[in-house]
Amino acid sequence: MHSERAPTITDLHAGHASGTPVAATVAAVYRRIAAVDDPGIFIHLRPEADVQARAAALPPFDPVAFPLWGVPVAVKDNIDVAGLPTTAACPAFSFLPDRSATVVEKLVAAGALVIGKTNLDQFATGLVGVRSPYPIPRNAFDPARVPGGSSSGSAIAVARGIVPIALGTDTAGSGRVPAGLNDLVGLKPSLGALSTRGVLPACRTLDCVSVFAHSVEDAFAAYAVMRGLDPEDAYSRPVPNDLPSGAAVITRLGVPRNADRLFFGDGAMAEAFMAALSLVTPLADSTAEIDFTAFFDVAKLLYEGPWVAERHAAMRAFLATNAADVHPVTRLIVGAAERFSATDAFEGLYRLASLRRATENVWERVDALVVPTAPVFPTLADLAADPIGPNSRLGTYTNFVNLLDLAALSVPGPFRPDGLPAGITLIGPRGSDAALARLGAAFVAAAGERRHAASPAAA
Repeated sequence: MHSERAPTITDLHAGHASGTPVAATVAAVYRRIAAVDDPGIFIHLRPEADVQARAAALPPFDPVAFPLWGVPVAVKDNIDVAGLPTTAACPAFSFLPDRSATVVEKLVAAGALVIGKTNLDQFATGLVGVRSPYPIPRNAFDPARVPGGSSSGSAIAVARGIVPIALGTDTAGSGRVPAGLNDLVGLKPSLGALSTRGVLPACRTLDCVSVFAHSVEDAFAAYAVMRGLDPEDAYSRPVPNDLPSGAAVITRLGVPRNADRLFFGDGAMAEAFMAALSLVTPLADSTAEIDFTAFFDVAKLLYEGPWVAERHAAMRAFLATNAADVHPVTRLIVGAAERFSATDAFEGLYRLASLRRATENVWERVDALVVPTAPVFPTLADLAADPIGPNSRLGTYTNFVNLLDLAALSVPGPFRPDGLPAGITLIGPRGSDAALARLGAAFVAAAGERRHAASPAAA
């Protein structure tokens, strides 16, 4: 079992330009779904005839006017797609939206074909991908390992070669951890760059839509289509409109001090990260070791502080009538909100402001941080024995990013010695999305030969 690349956007455009009918592209998607035979990926899959009809209704092929013409995409099931139920992996919560989320509207306007809605950790609460009443999506490399969450189905749909692009969401790392555990690119944009109108909130002030792809170029192409200020989203904010080719060059990198000691005993993850550092640091002019204490203190606020009450706010009405329908671990996490008062919330904001100030000097020394996407790779058995601990460890290098209003890009790195994937994440200040994409693409190119040689697909 391994990751398989779907045709890229460039591949599809080349095929369509040379006469390959879009109907053949759609048919290939459904053949691949059948071949993969993983019932955990999709919660709702559009019938092939429906997608074929939508494909037939596309305007004439024009990749300039329609940058995603004929490109199949999958959408996480906490993002509205008109005509398909939104469940957030909770059948009792299901409703049928009459309008798609803004990001989906933009994808469709650019020519994309939505195949279906993907599985997730229920209500987007989790980084493991197993907190769902539906079958669990299988990790693309080892079915005994977690797929990563909460955007598990979207990541696996791309990793198994079904679609080249899938949408996830990211509040605590849900657009990055599944990418790192399945050899993918996971683009987590600056907050507000992509509208969240039509996206079920997890923590509304921190949520963002994310993109999974096999290449930085494909991920950024989808991001470029979806970005832009949305007056219907109170949290939408403008972000500089730059492309990776014209972005500022990242010349100063920061790495965690004592990075090799921060893997909770997972030596294979540590070895892969050290190999990645040997490839990424030559791409910059300088590297500095950074004390991550303040960043880790910020991360603790997300689940140990009053921000858990924001998850409760998103679910309060449903919990009041349907608590028994909520996954027990999700209910346990969200229920912790009852410990916090309004005073606690303000004190949490004060604490965050203080910690943000403590991290600001880092950006005077470096342009971007390089961290492991995930420091561990739990098995399903690990989760059965301890549903909370492994999930918390997965968020070590992700939980602080949105709280500090940073941009991030997870990219595949050298494989672990056991052949499993291990990504790195590039983190930069708000608005550095294009600069991170430029560096990420350079790193993937530098790591390509080594990654191919180590890939289980090539073994």
